[in-house]
Amino acid sequence: MAENKNPGLLARLFRSSPENPSTSLANPAAWLTGLFGTSKTGVQVSEDNALTFSAVYAAVRIISETIASIPLNVYKADGETRVKAVGHPIQKLLAEQPNSVSSTFTFRECMAANLVLHGNSYAKIEMNGAGRPVSLTPLNPLLVEVKIVDGEKVYIFDKKHTYLDYEVLHFVGLSFNGLTGKSPITVAREAVAIGLAAQEYGARFYSNGANTGGVITSPGRLSLEAINRLKQSWNRANAGLSNTHGTAILEEGMKYEKVGLDPEAAQFLQSRKFQVNEIARIFRIPPSYLADLENSSTRANVEQQSIVFVRDCLQPYVRRMEVELNRKLFREDESNYYAYFTLEGLMRGDQKARYEAYATARQWGWLSVNDIRDLENLNPVEGGDVYLQPLNMVQSGQDNTNVDAD
Repeated sequence: MAENKNPGLLARLFRSSPENPSTSLANPAAWLTGLFGTSKTGVQVSEDNALTFSAVYAAVRIISETIASIPLNVYKADGETRVKAVGHPIQKLLAEQPNSVSSTFTFRECMAANLVLHGNSYAKIEMNGAGRPVSLTPLNPLLVEVKIVDGEKVYIFDKKHTYLDYEVLHFVGLSFNGLTGKSPITVAREAVAIGLAAQEYGARFYSNGANTGGVITSPGRLSLEAINRLKQSWNRANAGLSNTHGTAILEEGMKYEKVGLDPEAAQFLQSRKFQVNEIARIFRIPPSYLADLENSSTRANVEQQSIVFVRDCLQPYVRRMEVELNRKLFREDESNYYAYFTLEGLMRGDQKARYEAYATARQWGWLSVNDIRDLENLNPVEGGDVYLQPLNMVQSGQDNTNVDAD
């Protein structure tokens, strides 16, 4: 028989080499378990099933929905001033209709969710004949490969389509190679796996009627067939929430003895709570945003966490997005145009605190009436662009005895 010159995938995977020492299915090497995303808990972890862990889903949803809600506008810089470029084509693309099937909210939410979960977010840029972007279509990050070819960055989508750098929006998360971001789920695989394992344990616990396992003892010897029949009969009659607190009937001198630790004694609830804080740490999101209010008992503390959320979590994401938008969407003759996320509105406190801050800013001259109205999403008013200056303010060292007190 002719020798097989083309070994299969598994044979090639298990082939011994200096980089890949001898391994087997019974004793897989660390590189192999890492390839398929298996954690030390035995739980398979991927970006997809990580979302079944409620804390991960909540973190991704909160960040992506908030970024999608932040006002995103195009501005034109004119010297030291800036004005909204309301009629600019990119303003319409970003604020109204990025493509034929998505609203601006859905598009930005999708891009932000991919960035947060995968560490990379991609969108194909469609151009018109004038070299103006007219459509932005999200690409599945799992199907995109980034390469350097002849010193140029290229994107290969679904192993079929190759795009040049200027044809793809690429929002990059924390990166160690300057090309692609690292998925937080991959980096924190073990922490996510523990959360998934605890979640599965809880589901199995309740599926068994919220009871731990037990042992049925018989005074006589049972055959294997009798053991299996007894086990099936017991589980059918007593397992599951619908059978909780039911009455068990044992025959022929059999006894049932409960074994195992109570979930509270095993610190099951504490473990789940700790994993929520682990996810909050991974995504740099305040625990109160994941419904953990243990250390957020006061309203002031919750408001402070809101500011931390904007400053430490959201701001790095939106700045990454701004840089890429400004680099790819505007032509070379439009260097004075730029896209900008308005985060200031998220930093404000309650109504009383906002109005007091506005009053101070208005009195000391760094905000006008229209500046304040814009922060409150109100229309400008005539004469509202005037900046005040306190009459009793003079340069340091200058004689102010002649200042008119009226």
